[in-house]
Amino acid sequence: MQQRTGLVEAIIVDVRDRQKIGGAYMNSNVICCNSNLSKEGTCKLGEVIIQDNPDEPNGPKRIQTFFEGQNNEAKMDLRTVEINRTGMYYLYFMFCDPELKGLLVSGTTVWRNPEGYLPGKMAPLMTFFGFMSLFYLVLGLFWFIKFVKHLKDVIQLHFHITAVIALGMCEMALWYYEFANFNSTGTRPIGITIWSVTFTAVKKTVSRLLILAVSMGYGVVRPTLGSMTLRILLLGAIYFVASEALELFEHLGNVNDFSGKARLFLVLPVALLDTCFILWIFSSLSKTLEKLQIRRSMAKLELYRKFTNCLAVSVLISIAWIGYELYYNANDPLGELWRSAWTIPAFWVLLAYLLLVVVCILWAPSSNPTRYAYETGDDLEEESVLVTSSGIKMGTDLNTKLERKERKPSIVPEHHVFGLGEGMVEDKRA
Repeated sequence: MQQRTGLVEAIIVDVRDRQKIGGAYMNSNVICCNSNLSKEGTCKLGEVIIQDNPDEPNGPKRIQTFFEGQNNEAKMDLRTVEINRTGMYYLYFMFCDPELKGLLVSGTTVWRNPEGYLPGKMAPLMTFFGFMSLFYLVLGLFWFIKFVKHLKDVIQLHFHITAVIALGMCEMALWYYEFANFNSTGTRPIGITIWSVTFTAVKKTVSRLLILAVSMGYGVVRPTLGSMTLRILLLGAIYFVASEALELFEHLGNVNDFSGKARLFLVLPVALLDTCFILWIFSSLSKTLEKLQIRRSMAKLELYRKFTNCLAVSVLISIAWIGYELYYNANDPLGELWRSAWTIPAFWVLLAYLLLVVVCILWAPSSNPTRYAYETGDDLEEESVLVTSSGIKMGTDLNTKLERKERKPSIVPEHHVFGLGEGMVEDKRA
């Protein structure tokens, strides 16, 4: 018989039972059993102290593995441990022999819940993405009906909104499939995960660029973004790279509850870029509202005011939620609040969807294209022209301008054509 020369213990413990590991000795807490405690019969020398309670059979569990003789490697037998109480569990490899300092542990652990392999704090996200897929489908049907009904009146902005809706539908469907596959097999295929992550990064980037373009008055106050196009695309490209890196880190590979520092290194660039987007969006909205006030385009001014208010509310809610996240993480270092952990990523997905719904409602295709389209005249207002069955009624401001231009004597021809916005109205006089 070879002598056992080292002991390594695998301890599986519910976070609520963490106080049961270790014991008191001479007014201090100790993890390993020493000779004095061994003589008292409370533990075995060289083992980790676990305070067993016969009335609570679901307490910490240990699996022991010994080194034999002069062997530098020890193989742990395959074991199945049944957990009968819901909670957040941790697996620790612990040893009390000082000669085992520098020990390396390699291997695989498989965790399975009654419903599947998804970790408890991730399982609700599968259901959430399933519902979000349906929500995007409903929004897509609403937008498709509007789009087809007013196909001849759509503007370039409507195609960009369509692209964002399509990206959102693909993103939610891919995440649901990825989580469902993870739950049934216990593994995360790299290909599916990369596609899901990439769609998320692309949709987040395109959504921010869309809101920025709308805020600048694209298609309403200005026909193109001009020299700003290159800057916008550059910011979007940088944001895509930073967002893709963060998403890959969070979802590719093992689920790690202790990756805070590395994640922080990737979160900071994304947070900084989001701040740049917010500042640029509200600065552009301010300029757009000012231009619409000067032009007296009351319908478009009201449209942009509603959009600005919705964005302001979403920013305030986001700031409050970030504060909640910081409080949540600071007060839950061991994951005891795992049941509600899924709400943190779900909130941002839901907020992005609600903002997209607002954009779809405010900029829905309609039979009046001049409601959104860029005006060629600086001071024309679509509400100042009213076409009725009896002829043309022109607003006071437009009448005054036309009268000032036509005060010089002229011969009235038989046919007069007035350019009004994007359409033309012919007035035949007998």
